[in-house]
Amino acid sequence: MLALVISSDSTTGLRLVELAEPHAASNEALVSVRATSLNRGELRLLATRSNGWIPGQDIVGIVERAAADGSGPAVGARVAALVDQAGWAERVAVPTDRLAVLPDDVSFVSAATLPVAGTTALRTLRHGGGLAGQQVLITGASGAVGRFQIQLAHQQGGHVTAVAASRHAEDLRGLGAEQVVDAIELAEGPFSLITESVGGKSLARAIERVAPGGTIVMFGSSSGELTPIGFRQFVPDHEGARLQTFAYYTSGPGIGADIASLLTPVAAGRLETRVALTVPWTDIAQALDALRQRSFSGKAVLTMAE
Repeated sequence: MLALVISSDSTTGLRLVELAEPHAASNEALVSVRATSLNRGELRLLATRSNGWIPGQDIVGIVERAAADGSGPAVGARVAALVDQAGWAERVAVPTDRLAVLPDDVSFVSAATLPVAGTTALRTLRHGGGLAGQQVLITGASGAVGRFQIQLAHQQGGHVTAVAASRHAEDLRGLGAEQVVDAIELAEGPFSLITESVGGKSLARAIERVAPGGTIVMFGSSSGELTPIGFRQFVPDHEGARLQTFAYYTSGPGIGADIASLLTPVAAGRLETRVALTVPWTDIAQALDALRQRSFSGKAVLTMAE
């Protein structure tokens, strides 16, 4: 089968090569991949992993061989999954508890946006408990995770303030943000839940706006800046507030069930999946450049030939 592997002697850092077929464990289905999407975290992995490693976390496709233990979907089922690696390949062996069956009216391209970004949004918001009537602040709100967070928090009854460039304001209000500010300093608060993906000064300002007993969920640091944190940032006025780190790969089981729970509102038209760029996987350099330059809001999807 063909796969994109890290290659230091390639101008893109990746090379399309022929590899042996993956070996599926008894609880794994073999999936023929039809599409995958890019995540910002993969840029870091591309820079740190060794030659021959296969990137790729979001996959959608068709079950080519069902799991030997009888779990999971049957041959021919359309599925979406989140894997730790090796998604940029023609076929991937996937544990069945990480698979969700696609509704008939959800396309491969649309579903490819969900596994990492959608489950991250869903699980970060859970740290806030019941959101009905609560004030929620979302930084980096124009990104793929932020867009899902806005929609999900709004649908749960939260009052959402989004931090994003002013050019995104109308779009994000349409997703459910009640207020959109272009700097976290303009977010009044206090907020019972803050999802923070920028780091540096943004995280410091988030602490100033968290309600007593509230939660800040830190799931990224796109600024690359460190944040000095001291006791006096929390006391007085923010007593009992909690700073919670989040990474999808340590966030617990049930990934497949969470993907399925996101696919239901997508199929019903209640959850928008923004596909900003769709290119064949052989043109991945174009998509990676766009991601590095932050030239789009939403997701870049790579398609494989059927």
